[in-house]
Amino acid sequence: MRRLVLVVAVALGAALLARRAMRGCGGFDFEKMTARMPENAPPKWMFRNVSAIRTNTDRILELLEAERAPATGEHVRTAA
Repeated sequence: MRRLVLVVAVALGAALLARRAMRGCGGFDFEKMTARMPENAPPKWMFRNVSAIRTNTDRILELLEAERAPATGEHVRTAA
């Protein structure tokens, strides 16, 4: 019986401690975190240049699709 009471008390204490710790984590602001990064940090560059990344990705996909679609009657060998 004493063990059960002790286990319940420890579990309750851990739950209360976790709940108190989660209150402080609620104010996490990703925008402020990226603002504190240096100007040449890759994550900061990535979030500022999403449109440039999308344009480059579209261009790369178009090039890859053009390579996959061979001219009529032409066989393309692929590395296996």
